Amino acid sequence: MLAAHPALLNDMFNRAHQRSGEQPMALAGSIAAFAKLQLEPDLRRQRFIIDRIAHKHASLGVTRDQYSIVHEHLFAAIVEVLGDAVIPEVANAWDELYWEMADVLSRKEADLYAAAGVEPGAVWRDLVVTRRDQVAPDAVSLTLAAPDGVDLPAFSPGQYISVQVPLADGAHQIRQYSLIGTPHARDEWQISIKLAGEVSAFLHESVFEGDAVHLSIPFGDRVVPENDSPLLLASAGIGCTPVIGLLTALAESCTDRPVTVLHADHSRAGQPHRGKLGALVEQIDSARLYQWYRHGADHLESEVVRSGRMSLDGIDLVDGVHAVLCGPAGFLDSIRTQLLDRNVPSGRIHYEAFGPEWLRTSAS
Repeated sequence: MLAAHPALLNDMFNRAHQRSGEQPMALAGSIAAFAKLQLEPDLRRQRFIIDRIAHKHASLGVTRDQYSIVHEHLFAAIVEVLGDAVIPEVANAWDELYWEMADVLSRKEADLYAAAGVEPGAVWRDLVVTRRDQVAPDAVSLTLAAPDGVDLPAFSPGQYISVQVPLADGAHQIRQYSLIGTPHARDEWQISIKLAGEVSAFLHESVFEGDAVHLSIPFGDRVVPENDSPLLLASAGIGCTPVIGLLTALAESCTDRPVTVLHADHSRAGQPHRGKLGALVEQIDSARLYQWYRHGADHLESEVVRSGRMSLDGIDLVDGVHAVLCGPAGFLDSIRTQLLDRNVPSGRIHYEAFGPEWLRTSAS
């Protein structure tokens, strides 16, 4: 597919995930997960998978016609790999399944575009950097505003935008970044970028105050229930950014719901937004912050500052707690397992992962 349509690789697909094999695994995994749900119906999991993929597609500007491109090359690959096993009945079954999933996704994406007030695929805007801050040795924060001063769309806590940058070889690669400012502020958006690839390298090295940035309007399914249930927000590394977005909204609402915030990092010196995270927790009377560091925190050991990997030992899990986990796959696997071991139902464990690995975790 990418050989026949190189623009998809250069201007839409994540080239790093394509090289590592994560992108093909995510595509195959999503179809396999959808197929399994037809045999073992689980409306919650189906909604989770469809909503997560649809929001990601909408943030990339995916349109219905692109499903035909994927279909053509996906089934050519199935025939090449499985050979004689693809009898007409098998081919027809997978063909029907693919178009059922494509129809569900494209209808959901159409709803997202309509809710945002844009035509399908017309999600891209040019904003200007009004401020750049170094929030960790390898992370910067960019404040963005419309060049003509018009209001920006509001966003929900935990949502993200896609950012597309021009690279030296002519490609225009896209990555997603969580919005960490005030959800109802219409004059500016704020994102933070950890140096971890070709897109982040471009933003670190080439984007400063006054520069234009090509980005999408906000997307991302809501991860926190709109009630007074207790919350546990657990993050690792740059996974703190969705948590900061959620905490900002909670602080502004003057919530009194119990909020437990857990964060793990390699060191205090390298922790992005360390001061901001603590300040937001202090603004919420019912919130408590616990932090883990792999290095350099032995002398700070206390009930709330710990050495090593994050552990839920000694953390009080209030009845009815909803957990939001933000970070890489290994971290999600570990904390999810610990929560299940503590009898937190899987339906109250929500994920914000960075990259296609979320599907593997969510399907387990």
